[in-house]
Parts: sequence; structure tokens; C-alpha cells
Amino acid sequence: MDNTTNALNWFEIATNDLDRATKFYETVFNINMEAMDFPGMQMRSFPADSMNGKAGGALVKSDMHKPSKEGAVIYLNANPDLSDPLSRVEKAGGKVIMPKTKISDEIGHMAFFEDTEGNAVAMHSQG
Repeated sequence: MDNTTNALNWFEIATNDLDRATKFYETVFNINMEAMDFPGMQMRSFPADSMNGKAGGALVKSDMHKPSKEGAVIYLNANPDLSDPLSRVEKAGGKVIMPKTKISDEIGHMAFFEDTEGNAVAMHSQG
């Protein structure tokens, strides 16, 4: 792997109900997601400054994507303080699995939640 690039360049969060999942993530992170549909695959992308070396990602519904609480965990950027988006998780239909937890002064904080589709996802923020 070229050490000048990020280890992660794209992520996909599996959905069963794309509209429900889109509403959940738009509510929790106070964002607008854009449709990116392909044959056999429906997608809603997270806001990103693509093609600049920063990771981007999307919610995805397809036969190949199955929501799961097991396996790889992604950390979504919740800067400056994850307390704000985390406070909207349960109101939006999700469940907080691990509350805001300090990792260290240098790294910041993390939290885990379950989304409306049954995925375990994490948040990270400096504050």
C-alpha cells in the first residue's frame, strides 16, 4: 500500500429500508444525502469532498449488502463534539450502545450506536 494515501477511501453501510436509513443519518448528523443509484444498487452518499484523498461513503441497498452488528466497524466523523449527534440517535430510531467515552486527550472521544437497519456504527470526535 502506498503510505501517502489513507487506508480507507470508501465505506458502505448496508440497509434494508433505504428511505428509513437516509432519514436516520440525515437527522442524527444534520446532513443532506444525495442519491447515487446504479443497476442493482441504490445508494445515498454522505457529504464528502471527493477525489482529494479523504474518505467518502454511502448507505447502500442491494442483494450483496446485509446489515450487521458484527464484522468491520466504521467511525463516522462527529467533530467538534459527538455529544450533539449522539443525542439525536434514539430520537431518530436508533439505539446508543456505548455512550461518549474518552479515548485520550490526544485522540478524543468515541461512541457506538445501532442504526435503524441493525448496523453497529461508531462516532469519533476530538471534543
